[in-house]
Amino acid sequence: MFIFLEVYQTAGGATLVQEESPAVRVTDIDREIKRLRGLRERLRAAVSIDERRLVLESDPEVQRVWKAYRDSRHALRLDEAHGKYLLDCMIAAGQGHLLESPTLLPSKERVNGKHSNGALHSNGALKESDTGVSLLDGHSDRAPYLDAFQMLADAVRKLELDGEPDAPNHPALLTPLLAPEHLAPANAHAWEQRLAGQSKSGIDAIQKLTDMLKRLEKFYDSIGGVVGYQLAALELIRASEEREKCVEEVESVLAGDSDVPLSESSLWDGSELLEEAGEETNYHMPVGPDLAADPGFAQRAAAWGITGLPSMGEIYPLGGAGDRLGLVDERSGECLPVAMLPYCGRTLLEGLIRDLQAREYLHFRLYGVQHTTPVAIMTSAAKDNHRRVVELCKQQGWFGRGRGSFRLFEQPLVPVVAADDGRWLMQEPLQCILKPGGHGVIWKLAHDEKIFDWFHERGRKAAIVRQISNPMAAMDATLLALSGVGLQGGKRFGFASCERRVGASEGMNVLKEVRTPSGEWRYGVSNIEYTEFERMGVCDVAVAGDSHRSQYPANTNVLYVDLGAAHRVAASEGRAALPGMIINLKKTVEYKDHTGRLQRARAGRLECTMQNIADELAQTFPERLSPEAYEDLDTFVVYNSRTKVSSSAKRRRKPGEMNLHQTPDGSFFDLMANAHDLLTQCDVALPPVGAKAEYLQKGPPFFVLLHPALGPLWDVIRQKIVGGSLARGGELQLEIAELCMRHVSVEGSLMIRAENVMGEASVRRTSGSIRERILTFGRRTARCRLENVTVRNMGIDWSCLANVYWQNRLQRDEMLEVVLHSDAELDARDVVLEGGERIEVPAGHRLRITRAPNGGQVRRLEPLEKGVGGESLPSWHWQHKLRENGRVELTLVEGPERPAEQTESALAASGKN
Repeated sequence: MFIFLEVYQTAGGATLVQEESPAVRVTDIDREIKRLRGLRERLRAAVSIDERRLVLESDPEVQRVWKAYRDSRHALRLDEAHGKYLLDCMIAAGQGHLLESPTLLPSKERVNGKHSNGALHSNGALKESDTGVSLLDGHSDRAPYLDAFQMLADAVRKLELDGEPDAPNHPALLTPLLAPEHLAPANAHAWEQRLAGQSKSGIDAIQKLTDMLKRLEKFYDSIGGVVGYQLAALELIRASEEREKCVEEVESVLAGDSDVPLSESSLWDGSELLEEAGEETNYHMPVGPDLAADPGFAQRAAAWGITGLPSMGEIYPLGGAGDRLGLVDERSGECLPVAMLPYCGRTLLEGLIRDLQAREYLHFRLYGVQHTTPVAIMTSAAKDNHRRVVELCKQQGWFGRGRGSFRLFEQPLVPVVAADDGRWLMQEPLQCILKPGGHGVIWKLAHDEKIFDWFHERGRKAAIVRQISNPMAAMDATLLALSGVGLQGGKRFGFASCERRVGASEGMNVLKEVRTPSGEWRYGVSNIEYTEFERMGVCDVAVAGDSHRSQYPANTNVLYVDLGAAHRVAASEGRAALPGMIINLKKTVEYKDHTGRLQRARAGRLECTMQNIADELAQTFPERLSPEAYEDLDTFVVYNSRTKVSSSAKRRRKPGEMNLHQTPDGSFFDLMANAHDLLTQCDVALPPVGAKAEYLQKGPPFFVLLHPALGPLWDVIRQKIVGGSLARGGELQLEIAELCMRHVSVEGSLMIRAENVMGEASVRRTSGSIRERILTFGRRTARCRLENVTVRNMGIDWSCLANVYWQNRLQRDEMLEVVLHSDAELDARDVVLEGGERIEVPAGHRLRITRAPNGGQVRRLEPLEKGVGGESLPSWHWQHKLRENGRVELTLVEGPERPAEQTESALAASGKN
């Protein structure tokens, strides 16, 4: 099986100029859509792969491209028949231009009749035996000087050989092009080596192309594979064009420049791509509980979430490229994905795992049973995302959870399609520009990769979905209440939502009411992306005339999903498996093409939105529902204050820019606002957060970071921290869970760091011969008890320009740092701790600091009491109980914890005591 490739290029100087491809450009999108629809139906009707091959080979587009290449001097043989099939799919989809490759493989004349390994076959073929690919040299009547110029362009663009001149007009550079036999032996060998490398690169390029097509064909099989991908992209491009035309006609009519009445103008919004003809759609404000407005309900819902934690999984879509953040590895200079953003001193992924472990730890403190939630992570190849995430997990020892509690699956990269002609943008010969296909691919991919089965095997009924760029979603009761409402009500899909500002670049949550042609009514809470407002007929207006608050709440991509329901949708045929397909053409794509020239094109890739799977979970009723019934739907929404739900870090703030929206700086500002609200509720006096302009100029008025296991519920933290103060410019970092802090005043910096925050990690056998470090909750946990303590030192150097607050990179003049090794304890009462100091308490000991009779300090280091097995016993502990109203009530108990306490708490939570 042979694929003939022609190089249609000329050269001028050192600039490679590409001529028109024989592949026909898409000049009539309607005609191309009709052609691709017919082709897709014929492919679907074919029973076997051989029949599908015949369908493709009879396609006029495929025949036209191969006929144009028939007399080429280059022919590439693929021993794997499926490779030819995939290229036929690509050509049939109108992308034959990708086969133009000046560097695919050299002809025998260009290597003076010899291959780099000295093997020249009698039939003129150059063979690469270990790849299954061969180059057959045919005859060509092309002018010899074109070959020379082609090689000149290749040399200038592709190669810098040791010892070769740098200047493109150097005579020595032209000599080997026009007369290779005149080369000195050393140079001739170097030239042959270059050509051999060029051959290998061509083979690798064609292999990468077919690999990409294979993934595309498999993933989009529900809509027709490669052909279906292109068809869906063109349909959405067409809808976008018609929408623009519609807007122009409306503006013309309203301006009085048109003779056509508005009712007769050719208005079309492309809705037939998404809805059946005859459907009528209305949008309403989603109805749901507000955790901020009803603290009592928030407590009950969070309690449902704590109780149901063993039924929950966690899903993290980490596949985003994060181009707007511009992350770069400081050592290697390589681009980094969003997951590697160093937020508050650790990567965003580490932050998500800490949040999850905090909820698990609270469940453990109540019930005495440790549950390890399975975590599915969708990565991508963008910016080496997958490899870096795997390496991070390995470096962190899989966070003490065991490798088996994670499943990583890679998101496909998809071609970027030009809006003007439907072509896939090409940046190198045989290589198109690829971008992640949107987080909505997660459902279909989870089905293909057996992720749903993996969750089911572990007894998980539902999952929380979090985007990596939003570190605020686990604040207080948000995630526990979201899962609690979903589990308690037997819901199928839910959104954590909050207020939204008019004009913000974020989607909306709406209650979608659809009247079907049959007279039935379909209802469900859904999402509309901000790029789709016009097409969906949604106006981004304020809830009131002078308000900046949008009439609809924000979509935050903080989701609850019933795994069984999602699995059924993902396994279905057609577009249902790929929810919310869109193509964003609002931004111009800049890229360098295969000649190295900067190009700009209006283009986009086919994307799916993961939250729009809710549209496939909508319910149908024979009669129209009353608004009172909206809250009983299977899809739901839970509201909370915005800073407790969403504050993303998606883009880098430009120098001098005042807009903090979706920047790490803005997210950290909201984190400090949360810290202020929490500590105020703890009766801790501290300065106000202040305005954002002041924050940008001077930094935050204080610096507070708390380990999520300290709560994570704020009501739990309120019982651990009571009273005291934090002065302006003060710093409080608490990397500890078992803390009792009463009336502590901080003037400067206080950092308490426990080596074992929630327990101890020890090496255990997890499966077979695999031994891993696994975290055991409650084992040898560090503790700190501070009562009537004043901390006074110089603290942070706020004038230091090198401070990066959101990264927790600070320059300090002085600080009090407390380091608790293993199960160490610190107990300080009625003292003033002045100046900079590092207090380290060794494992198995308690350091007591008390006031001396003369006003000084008394410090006593004493060993902790030993238990039966020789392990140290804590001198005090918090007893946790879950009350009937949902409140987690803490009682400080002197001495070690009795196992019966947790049993009593579990019984109280279930109402059996």
